Amino acid sequence: MHRKTLAGGLLALAVAATATACGGTEDTDSAAGSGGWEFTDDLGQTVTLDEAPERIAGLNDLTASLWNYGIEPVATFGQTSAEDDVAFEGRDLGDVAIVGSSYGEIDLEALAAADPDVIVTTIYPTDSTGEIPEGTAGYGFNDLAQEEQVAEIAPVIHIAYTGSGADVIERVVELAAALGVDTQGGEVAEARADFEAASATLEEAAAGGISVLPVFATQADGWWMAKAADDPQLRMYADLGVNFVDPGGDGYFWNSVGWEEVPNHPSDVVLYSLRFSMTPEEIAAQPTAALLPAVQNGQLHPWKYIGPDYVAQAAYMEELAGYLTESEDVTA
Repeated sequence: MHRKTLAGGLLALAVAATATACGGTEDTDSAAGSGGWEFTDDLGQTVTLDEAPERIAGLNDLTASLWNYGIEPVATFGQTSAEDDVAFEGRDLGDVAIVGSSYGEIDLEALAAADPDVIVTTIYPTDSTGEIPEGTAGYGFNDLAQEEQVAEIAPVIHIAYTGSGADVIERVVELAAALGVDTQGGEVAEARADFEAASATLEEAAAGGISVLPVFATQADGWWMAKAADDPQLRMYADLGVNFVDPGGDGYFWNSVGWEEVPNHPSDVVLYSLRFSMTPEEIAAQPTAALLPAVQNGQLHPWKYIGPDYVAQAAYMEELAGYLTESEDVTA
């Protein structure tokens, strides 16, 4: 699942604010005077340090993205272990402390031992307005009390995961720049060009009109269908023309149905979550899911929840474009 993991059922989605409402600006994100450093996050909170931070820890999603810009984390945590997270595929984690591998379970002693200068995380909306209720915790923390414990180790920087993924990517670029990365040239400029090329490739592939349904599926909790407008990554793909199926329902982010209702939501392609969801073989073995056109035609592909950065998103958009190009319209 792409939010909190299961603990006696699916937990509530995390919370956030809109980037326009509380995002920083170039003035507030720049280094402070007299050799100091500051960064204003998407809660409007300004982190001020005597010098620029070098030791970065935080949520897998953001530490993986910053690593793609050359910033190797000293510690990371998330709803899966970094060792099992596709965002870290190919990375040598030998020098990285994995201090959490399940949502809200953070080894505070191990995190403190990693001696981070700052800790980065995301924060999500509770509904489609994108507003952040006062007093809510960042993503990856069970509650404010836990976040306050973490903040005693190092200041916490929040990046709002809302709106279009393209905007979130640019916000992470701003954070990387504040951390000393040359974001105007070099490898980042090359990554930006690759991202723009991948966007064009996906836009061209999406023009074929193939319908797509992203799902999280478990035997116990049924069939959870994502609403593209509520997920920045999916929304970015939709803005490029990807034809996501509207799963209906009044809830935020997901519409969940029992297995008996699954055949009522056909699509040409099913994207299955790589986090905790059933495998394609398990989905195909489920009697009602086996009735779906995408399943019957073998058009199931991985839905990779990867970080908001040029490198990771370019790679997955190329993959998604391939899925769309190779798939047939099986729902006509």
